[in-house]
Amino acid sequence: MENRTADLMKFIPFRKSDLIEMCLAQNDLDKAQRQQFRQIAGQLTRFIHASFHTQTEQLKDTFSRINPDADTQQVELPATMHHEPLSFVDQLKDLLIKANYEQISESTLNRALDEASLFKVQLQVDFDDFAEVLLFSRSERSAYEDVPRFFGLSKKRIEFTTYERVAIYIRLNEHLNEERQKALGLEPGGVVLKLFKNVPKADLEMLFPNTQIRMRLLDKLLIGVPAAISGGIVITTKLGGSLILLGSLLGFWLGLHNAEVTIDNTALIALFAGIGALGSYLFKQFNNFKNRKLRFVQSLTKNLYFKNLDNNAGVFHRLIDEAEEEECKEAILAYYFLLTSLTPLHEEQLDSAIETWLKEHWVANINFEICDAMRKLVQMGLVTKNDDSSLTALPLEKAKRQLDLLWLKMGNGTEVLN
Repeated sequence: MENRTADLMKFIPFRKSDLIEMCLAQNDLDKAQRQQFRQIAGQLTRFIHASFHTQTEQLKDTFSRINPDADTQQVELPATMHHEPLSFVDQLKDLLIKANYEQISESTLNRALDEASLFKVQLQVDFDDFAEVLLFSRSERSAYEDVPRFFGLSKKRIEFTTYERVAIYIRLNEHLNEERQKALGLEPGGVVLKLFKNVPKADLEMLFPNTQIRMRLLDKLLIGVPAAISGGIVITTKLGGSLILLGSLLGFWLGLHNAEVTIDNTALIALFAGIGALGSYLFKQFNNFKNRKLRFVQSLTKNLYFKNLDNNAGVFHRLIDEAEEEECKEAILAYYFLLTSLTPLHEEQLDSAIETWLKEHWVANINFEICDAMRKLVQMGLVTKNDDSSLTALPLEKAKRQLDLLWLKMGNGTEVLN
């Protein structure tokens, strides 16, 4: 049996400030309580922001060693007794999960490579160029597009799946040869970190830096069949006399006939004219092939230009902001629903209540992530876990005093959240 949440998104598609007002629109609190709730939500946001500040600094330090856009010098310091921080990839994975991204599996990527591209081109990726590849996505949705058929005489509406966000991290192979280095414009061991929006599931391969365009069979036929027909016409009309003359010469040289072939100026002119016409025709067909391929490359480049959101260090700064926003929204929702519940709730009941409310009142099918929100709220003392594992929210007045106490502890250097 399939998981009922398999098709639900974890990302909460509302702004934090809007979500606060959406909760208060339930009219479970009086005017004074609503103002207190807004204040508590604001303080919660500041606490979570402070906890992410440490993570931001760690990411900046780790990424500085591999940042291809760095404008500062690397300093080799003596080894210390401090523990070695997590690798950048491990930190990045943790951050992506907090921002409610999900890793794209190898099987999903392989299916994307096999599926027909929406660009009507064949894309090819050489994974031997890479030592490490990491792909994460967030929020799948169905999309529709009208594609032309029969040389633009009609259109067909197709449905496809698109990712609203895709993050890609690539570390190049340390043993890239010089030719591949020049082709990619990157050094061996170098990294690529990018964030894209609205990426069709079937076109994931276009995000890789070494994507190459291959002509499909249909494109080759569209060029090759007319070329063959017109080529036959050129040969019969422009080279007919020249071919007869060359055939006679060849037959005489091979001893197939004894009749001597005379080549005068007129015959030479006809021969060279025919060869020139054939050369001109072949050059034209080669240009047709190159121009068609160039149009595909331009289409792909233009599409990527408008889908790209951020690169390298800018990616994790954006992800930090998204992760922080998601955790704030989860904590605010969890606290509000526990606060307004008439009885204590277990985690499963709270999770279900929030998902049902979002679906019925705001048409949002969400797989609500309750665990991290609960951990933070319990850690801060705003939620109490009872003996039977049910949860109770601290009343507004007490919650405000608790948050004021936490601010004092933070001012004295005490770590409130981890």
